[in-house]
Amino acid sequence: MEQNINLEEALENARFLLEHSRLVEAEKKTEEILTFFPKNGQALYIKAVCQRYLNRLEDALKTLRALKEIRPGYGRAFQEEGHVCMAAGFMSQALFAYRHAVKLNNSLIASWAALTKIHTKQGNLDNAKITQFEYEKLKALPAELLSVRNMIAEGHTYMAEQLCRKFLLKNKKHVEGMRLLASLGVAADVLDDAEFLLEKALEYEPHNTFTRHDYMVVLYRRQKYKQSLEQAKLLKNKEPSNLKFQIAYANQCVAVGDYKTALKIYNKANKITPNDPELRLVHGHALKTIGNTKEAIEAYRKAYTARNDYGDAYWSMANLKTYKFTAHEIDLMITQEAKESTSVINKIHLCFALGKHYEDIKNFESSFFYYERGNTLQKTKQHYTKENMNKILGLQQKECNEILFSQKKNQGYPALDPIFIVGLPRAGSTLLEQILASHSQVDGTHELPNIPALAYKLAGRKTINETPDYPANLVTLDDNQLHEFGKNYIEETRIHRNRAPYFIDKMPNNFRHIGLIQLILPNAKIIDARRNPMACCFSGFKQLFASGQQFSYGLDDIGAYYRDYINLMNHWEKVLPNKILCVQYENVVADLEYEVRRILDYCQLPYEQNCINFHQTERNVRTPSSEQVRQPIYKSGLEQWKNFEPWLGPLKNVLGDLI
Repeated sequence: MEQNINLEEALENARFLLEHSRLVEAEKKTEEILTFFPKNGQALYIKAVCQRYLNRLEDALKTLRALKEIRPGYGRAFQEEGHVCMAAGFMSQALFAYRHAVKLNNSLIASWAALTKIHTKQGNLDNAKITQFEYEKLKALPAELLSVRNMIAEGHTYMAEQLCRKFLLKNKKHVEGMRLLASLGVAADVLDDAEFLLEKALEYEPHNTFTRHDYMVVLYRRQKYKQSLEQAKLLKNKEPSNLKFQIAYANQCVAVGDYKTALKIYNKANKITPNDPELRLVHGHALKTIGNTKEAIEAYRKAYTARNDYGDAYWSMANLKTYKFTAHEIDLMITQEAKESTSVINKIHLCFALGKHYEDIKNFESSFFYYERGNTLQKTKQHYTKENMNKILGLQQKECNEILFSQKKNQGYPALDPIFIVGLPRAGSTLLEQILASHSQVDGTHELPNIPALAYKLAGRKTINETPDYPANLVTLDDNQLHEFGKNYIEETRIHRNRAPYFIDKMPNNFRHIGLIQLILPNAKIIDARRNPMACCFSGFKQLFASGQQFSYGLDDIGAYYRDYINLMNHWEKVLPNKILCVQYENVVADLEYEVRRILDYCQLPYEQNCINFHQTERNVRTPSSEQVRQPIYKSGLEQWKNFEPWLGPLKNVLGDLI
């Protein structure tokens, strides 16, 4: 076979041979594929299935180990492992594998059937009843929707959307189909479409609590917190004994700032289910946000006590930035991270927590080992490529030029309210926000998703290889459209504000959309938060972000992203002269008062001493730097990256002349 093997054709051939029980030929085909693509997951999966049918069970388990190493979140690998263990008579191992399979992909109907069979055989009738229910629920689904669910679980969202839309064209009022399509919209941040779909679904089935719960989540994601609170209240009132709905209501109370009500519900729920780690975690997050760190830590401890492998609890403590782990906690984390039974997501959280611990005790080699391991595991879950990001940011430079801004001058919504703080995460944006939010005329909010959501909507639904409509279509928008987009942004974000005339949007990735911001909000202030590239990039590398920062899970990726960011900011400064204020983190640390005065002058705000005493300002802070900004400014973190310099060669190579 030639080296320029057509991978898709070869895989299709292997599948055909397997489906027609030509097992030896199919296995041979997978071996040919793996010669040129040794880490191809589909080839490994087909090979393992062939080996099982050929009764070479040890070989199948070996192949599956290789597959799980490459794709630790692939549910079908664990399902196949369950089949192999069942064939070998290893019932307990099969049980574990099937359980893990449905954790990763709860639409694997064969795993639910096998779990029911095992539980029944072992006399665990309560568990058998639960798994049988899940099996029957999936069995009742139309085949198309079952395929959609599997595609979603395996990350094939574009194909899932196409199939789901095709199904709904023939079955226009199928509520489950509408829920699935809405979930795809949520995943892609097309939240307005998701909201519309779920609204319609509730018209058809107003008593469907699953749909109403989905609707509540979408409203929350759209930051329509009053409406999401209303939906949560309806759910709570409909089923007062449903603890899930009680907690959902508490979560929505947190969203609107009603921490008193939320904490009361969390406390009551904790008495009913004291060993619920997820409940303890959200309780801890609420306590952390209001600055009650001591009680937050206690909540996180109860979360990992309830489930020792619950990585998010350990990471939440580490993410306080001020917490020091006990020897017992360290032993627990090391033990749980090393276990094969620990899920990938828990391993990721544990690795980042251990990385933080070893950094704190100055064991930088062990620290980097865990940071790198956590990032490697996290990267397996992403579909990010630096080449594609370079292409996307390059479009901004191509399309958002002097001609565009000249044509659209004096258009958009003239509001003076917004102050955007942009840049890379971990560049000091939270510090700048806390400084500005300490001013009597400025409200702090948090990282608002409105601008990225608008950009995504303008981009249109495209595959990863297709050129998006945005930003090329900005030139086609007329004054009325630009005005409406700007007005909608102001209205949609009003829920986060108090009564100050100005407010902050500190979504870092808005640097990608400065052209869009300028067109719809021409009077907005834009502050570019910058930091030493090595310090900024490595700080991002060792931070496990909740979402949206896919570039941060590899040193070469984050370095390339930083270069692209600098290139794009240079472009914005060229085409929008004097519109953006660049603030260097190191300068803020060196001369706080000078930089504060400079920032306030740019924002056309009078000087206030509170901005210097920002650490004394009482407000809710939701970002990873929440505890740090409650302390006076410090210089110790400026060169922390140098402790890891022996392992940062890939980052240095990419950054090159920017260092």
